Amino acid sequence: MSIPPRPLPPGVWGVVATPFAGSTLDVDESALARLVERYAELGATGLTVLGVFGEAAQLSRAERRAVLEVVRDTVDLPLVVGATGLSTAPVVEEAELIGEVAGDRVAGLMAQVNSPLPQTVTAHFNAVHEATGLGLVIQDYPAASGVSIRPGDLAAVVRRVPSAVGVKAEAPPTPAVIGVLAEQTDIPVFGGLGGLGLLDELAAGAAGAMTGFSAPEGLIACVEAYRSGGYEAAREAYLPYLPLVNFEAQVGIGLALRKEALRQRGLIMEAEVRPPARALPESLVPQLLRHLTALPPAERVLEGAR
Repeated sequence: MSIPPRPLPPGVWGVVATPFAGSTLDVDESALARLVERYAELGATGLTVLGVFGEAAQLSRAERRAVLEVVRDTVDLPLVVGATGLSTAPVVEEAELIGEVAGDRVAGLMAQVNSPLPQTVTAHFNAVHEATGLGLVIQDYPAASGVSIRPGDLAAVVRRVPSAVGVKAEAPPTPAVIGVLAEQTDIPVFGGLGGLGLLDELAAGAAGAMTGFSAPEGLIACVEAYRSGGYEAAREAYLPYLPLVNFEAQVGIGLALRKEALRQRGLIMEAEVRPPARALPESLVPQLLRHLTALPPAERVLEGAR
């Protein structure tokens, strides 16, 4: 399958959690459908499926297929789909399933930087495209991959990968990295890390956000306000969400916090995570509820941003 690479449109690409149910932690397909429907209702630009937040590395091939099928059949949004492998052959193997299930709905295959050496990374991504025909989202996420690359070297990779349709920049300090990428490339760059640096990333030239924050309406309101009114408008729109953004960014339990927040908001039924992810300490639930109670109504926020 070959889909002509087109740069991802700017905005908010919601990174979708994978809900589980029961003592065996089976994929909860009905909850997944409700969750992606909510992203569509809120006005997300697209969805990112089978990413780190989606616990893709803990899913079997059959479960990954099921997740893709549910998302494909539930909403019409374009999809960025993650690959968990770091070497070329495993990424190509994952991409075969992705292309088979999602076809022309795939706006980009997201794969991680796999070496600090730009020539190695360039060869990897070009080989993946040659084998799959898919446009590529280059994810720079050292916390997950264990690989760090210098910003200038990453920009060189992007320039040498004609199939690149976007970059997901998650190597702190993200505003500095995004500034280099925005200046030295013409490919849209998206921030991640739960939206922690979104305001400064937009100021540095980010095209939007691609992350798993539990209140995506806040991300959307911030990005839309930045487009229409610049930094000050975006800051005002985002301020009510920043305490929750910061709370969800706690190292080691961020995934569990976000899933519990989604459960509390009625978007999924159960908040369990699969090992090796850490479960949420019950002692933090009351504080999470305080942050959630302080959020403004989603519809009112988005109406004001528009």
